[in-house]
Amino acid sequence: MRDAGDVEYVSRVPRPPLDGLIDDLYYLAGAPPYARLILPPPAALLIVNLGAPFRIRGGADPAAADFADGCVVTMPTRAWEFGYPPWTRSVGVHFKPWGVAPFLPMPAAELCDRPVTVEQVWGRAAVAELRDRLATADEPRAMLALLEEELIRRLGETAGLGLVRHTSGVIAAAGGAVAIGDLSVAAGVSGTHLARRFKDLVGVTPKRLARTHRFAATMFALDPAAPIDWSELAGRAGYFDQAHFGHEFRAFTGLTPTRYVEVRRRFQREHPGHVLDNWPLPAD
Repeated sequence: MRDAGDVEYVSRVPRPPLDGLIDDLYYLAGAPPYARLILPPPAALLIVNLGAPFRIRGGADPAAADFADGCVVTMPTRAWEFGYPPWTRSVGVHFKPWGVAPFLPMPAAELCDRPVTVEQVWGRAAVAELRDRLATADEPRAMLALLEEELIRRLGETAGLGLVRHTSGVIAAAGGAVAIGDLSVAAGVSGTHLARRFKDLVGVTPKRLARTHRFAATMFALDPAAPIDWSELAGRAGYFDQAHFGHEFRAFTGLTPTRYVEVRRRFQREHPGHVLDNWPLPAD
C-alpha cells in the first residue's frame, strides 16, 4: 500500500490464472492532486467506480462523457484525459494488452478508443450487485479479493489467446523494435491471421502495439530531472527524426515533449513522491 498526500492506493498481483492476464488489481481513494489527469497508453483498463462520477475525454474529442458505475477501455491509441471529482473511490484492473479479452462479450477492437461503462459489458444487475458487495467490504484488500473472485468467475476460454500472448511478449521484450513480418513467420501464421487475432483480443494490430511499446520504453527511460537531448533520444529509440518523435509524443500524451517535461517536473515539485507520479499527468 502507498499513501501520498490525500490519496490511498493499494495494489496487488492476482493469483493464477489471472496473473497471466493482469498486471495488478488496485484500490484508489481520496482527492487527486489535480482535477484532470492525462492517462496515456499502453494498457487496457477496467474501473468499478464507488464514488462520484468521473469524466473521460479521448484525444482530440471535444466532448467528455460521465461514468458513474465505472468503465472499460481496451488498448488505446491516444491519450485519455480523466476528470476526477474532488473525492474519488474505485477499484480497478490494469490488464496486460491481451488480458481483457476473456472478460468481454465483444471483440476488443469494438472498444478501441471508445470507453464503455462496466454495465455495457457485464450487465446492469451484475454490476449493481458487485458494487454493493464492494461498498460494504471492510477494507481495501477485502475489496480486491472480491474483485478477483468476480474476475475468476467470469473468466472464459478465448480462441487465439496463446498466439497473441506469446507474440505480444516478443514485442514487449524488444521494446517494440521488431519486424512485424517476422512475427507472423515465427508464429507460423499469415500476417492477416495474426492481425485479426490481435484486433479481436488486444484491439489493435501487432504493428500498432509495437508502436505503443516503443513509445512506452522511450518514456520510461526518460529522466525529467536531467537535461534532455531530444534529437539524440529520438534517434536512440529508432524514430525517423525528431519531428516523427514529436508527433508520436503528442498522439500518446496530448503534449509536446518539452511541455511534458515541464508538467512532469511541476508534478514532482508540487507533489514529491506522490502515488500518481508515473504515467498520470496534470492536463493543460
